[in-house]
Amino acid sequence: MKIRLLDGSGTIDLKYLYEDVDRYNKVRIYFRRKGLKKICLKQPIGSAAFIAEYKLAFAGNALAAAPPQKLVKARAVQGTLRWLIERYYTESEDFSLLDDRTRHVRKLILDAVCDEAFSDDDPTRVGALGFASMPPLAIRRIRDRKKDAPEAGNARVKALRQVFKFGIAEQYCQHNPARDVSYIKTGSDGFHAWDVSEVRQFEERHPIGTKPRLALAILLFLGARRSDAVQFGKQHIRVADSMPDALRDIHDGRWLQYTQHKNRRKKPVTLTLPILPELESVLGASPLGDLTWLVTAFGKGFTAAGFGNWFREQCNKADLKHCSAHGLRKAGATIAADNGASGHTLMKIFGWSTLKQAEHYTRSADQKRLAASGMHLLVPGQKKNKSAQQS
Repeated sequence: MKIRLLDGSGTIDLKYLYEDVDRYNKVRIYFRRKGLKKICLKQPIGSAAFIAEYKLAFAGNALAAAPPQKLVKARAVQGTLRWLIERYYTESEDFSLLDDRTRHVRKLILDAVCDEAFSDDDPTRVGALGFASMPPLAIRRIRDRKKDAPEAGNARVKALRQVFKFGIAEQYCQHNPARDVSYIKTGSDGFHAWDVSEVRQFEERHPIGTKPRLALAILLFLGARRSDAVQFGKQHIRVADSMPDALRDIHDGRWLQYTQHKNRRKKPVTLTLPILPELESVLGASPLGDLTWLVTAFGKGFTAAGFGNWFREQCNKADLKHCSAHGLRKAGATIAADNGASGHTLMKIFGWSTLKQAEHYTRSADQKRLAASGMHLLVPGQKKNKSAQQS
């Protein structure tokens, strides 16, 4: 193959080279000689480095054919933030009990923090800083690097709070500087909560008997997270005869019992919920999988992330691009609160451990009810007139 030299001195004819196009449509140059392993030449074609790489390959040099060696990460220096974080990874029971996905994401966050320079004026890596006397200001700087993505900045604070909490428990340090750094206020309520009209719009696009309608009914009428919805199947069903008499008096149909996926390793929450007639009608008219009601086009169970992406596509088909699976859980809580459910009732339906989450929905519902019952008081003399009418 004739190669044009980059120094402008002409061309050179090199043996055993050939071009190939990889899956990214990039042209690659390979050295292939009988008896030797095929080698991809990675230096700029025609450069001095390319010629040197070719000569190594031509000579059968083992260095040219050998795969790149894995980088061995140097051990963190004791007393540095990186050292404390590595102890957190290997010694923290709380970290080990996190879901695999959560643990992976948290590790990505903390590793990224450690690899950053502390500031433009100080090239020291954050991971190389001492943690024992780290001030809240340092944590605030780490947070504010993500001020354009507030949730990412807050995730950094949350992760570092857990690291220092672990450090205090193990007596590696005595204070938690991240605890003194507040989260960035986003002004957002998170995922959009569907309203009834949006539910009806989805139902019109996906009638009973379709998989999207089955997914909607499971999410809405069981108040389930997507990580739970993809697990539901016949093994979770409990018939009425197996329930106590007091419960059969309330609901004489089938029940569903499951342990929530979230926090199942740390604080497992098991729920037993009646299957509403609205859900039963959809289940009876839908093609169901064996151990999971919801299955992919290949007959396999969904992953939580895969289901979320698939369901978002179904929302798009119904022209509901702002809606998501999690938004249905919020919609269910809103509808139940508007229908009079108390905070404690919501806790038992959705598996919440504190009233704080439930009260977000009951406060909104109470506001609507109280406003509706008292709005007439804005009219002058209305209270007197109503009393006169009653007398």
